[in-house]
Amino acid sequence: MREKKPTLVILAAGMGSRYGSLKQIDTFTKEGDTIIDFSLYDAIRSGFGKIVFIIRKKFEKEFKEVFNKKLEGKAEVDYVYQELENVPKKFINPNRTKPWGTGHALLMAKDAVKENFAIINADDFYGAEAFETMAKYLMKTEKESYNFSTMAYTLKNTVSDYGYVSRGECQVSDEGYLTDVKERTHIEKINGKLMRKDDDGQFVGIDENTIVSMNFFGFTPKCFEFGNQLFEEFLETNKGNLKAEFYIPNIVNEILKSSVASVKVLKSDAKWFGVTYKEDKEIVQRAIEQLKMKKVYPSKLW
Repeated sequence: MREKKPTLVILAAGMGSRYGSLKQIDTFTKEGDTIIDFSLYDAIRSGFGKIVFIIRKKFEKEFKEVFNKKLEGKAEVDYVYQELENVPKKFINPNRTKPWGTGHALLMAKDAVKENFAIINADDFYGAEAFETMAKYLMKTEKESYNFSTMAYTLKNTVSDYGYVSRGECQVSDEGYLTDVKERTHIEKINGKLMRKDDDGQFVGIDENTIVSMNFFGFTPKCFEFGNQLFEEFLETNKGNLKAEFYIPNIVNEILKSSVASVKVLKSDAKWFGVTYKEDKEIVQRAIEQLKMKKVYPSKLW
């Protein structure tokens, strides 16, 4: 049994274009809690020992002001930066304005992550149980192994009432391992039914009980062997596309194709909440208030 504490990597370099502001450090309680605060609290309580924030360099001051003091003495903290120019020189495009996606962000963390680690979105609330389950799995996994994992949710528990969301649609084997994950970049509730856009931009139905990934993956450092070559191929294919994004499921599917690695599906029945849209904020505030009233969280986290 390995006892080394795992690391938590937080994807926080997104621009929040649908939300309208830097939602990663927006506050949701009168105590000034961000959504990240609850993930940090749950992760540290579950046994994570280091936090790595993936951010844009221009937001460094704001992030450090918000999180460094809270985490002092509780966990080691590091920052890595996802910038548009963090690609081979020949692919730098001055007209591009947004980062290259979550898969690119993951690759940026390579030098900061030496232990088994989980990676999450900054703007999603995953629930304490998910962190406990993931921490246990990572702690019993050998660092040199290719035994990866993902925390899976039921689609109906993860949608916004105010617009579309992106989710990774998972195919799971009878033994509980991931066999395929497809990034669905547009899933929306229309007239009470869940619909997704297909490759032609047409709406088709999607089962509300579909198992989906919320970018909550568990990796050993071996995962970095799969990404760099794939990302360069992606850049070559998409060099003229200013909006193309390289997602973590791109890397996961490469892992699944290999004969050496596996991705165990860990399931959570939790009701997700997060902030894709400004209108989501009030719902999140109410949900957090209820959790504090039920003493799931103390009124003052830190």
